[in-house]
Amino acid sequence: MVVAVPMPDERDKQAWRAEIRARRARLSGSVRAAETAALAAAAADLDPAEWVCAYVPMRGEPGSVAVPEAMRASGSRVLLPVTGEPGALSWAEFTGTESLRPARFGLLEPVGPVLPPETVARAGLLLIPALAVDRRGVRLGQGAGYYDRTLGMADPAARRMVVVRDDELVERLPEEPHDIRMTWVLTPGDGARRLGSGPP
Repeated sequence: MVVAVPMPDERDKQAWRAEIRARRARLSGSVRAAETAALAAAAADLDPAEWVCAYVPMRGEPGSVAVPEAMRASGSRVLLPVTGEPGALSWAEFTGTESLRPARFGLLEPVGPVLPPETVARAGLLLIPALAVDRRGVRLGQGAGYYDRTLGMADPAARRMVVVRDDELVERLPEEPHDIRMTWVLTPGDGARRLGSGPP
C-alpha cells in the first residue's frame, strides 16, 4: 500500500532528499535488521533473470549484500556497479560476498574485470537504489545522476525495480524530463509490486 505520511512540497527534490535521509538516520537497529531480512527474503522470491544488475546498499539504504546473494542463489549472474568518473555506471560481475572490496564513497565492489556501461543491456532485471518512488514509477535518487545516465542503455523490456522502505513509496514525486520511470518496487512489507503501466 502507499503510506500516507507528511512529506515535502511536490516541487522540491532537495527537501524530499533531506527528509528521507533524516528518517533513515532515525531508524533503530532492530527495525533496520528486520527490514534487511525481509528484503532478502523478498529478493529470493523474485522471478529470476539470466542477468541481474543489483547493488550493495550504503549510507542507510535498505537491504544488504544478502539481496545480490539471493539473486545468485536463484541462478542469475549478477552485475554490480563500479565507481568511476561521473557518468554512466560501469559494472563487474558479483561472484560472492567474499569477492567484494572497499571502494570510493563507502561502496563495496567486486574484484574482477570492469565492464563498460552498455553491459547493463544484458540484464532482464535491474534492482535500483532510491530515496523514494511514487505510484507512477517516478524515482527520487541521491542526486548524482549515475543511474539517470545509465538506465537509458538498459533493455526497455527489463524490469526496473526500485528498492525502498515501505513509507518511501509515496503518492507523487517531482519529475523532470530526463527521468526514466521504474516499473516495479521492492519493499520489506509488500515485496515486489508493479508500478505505473510499464513493461513487466
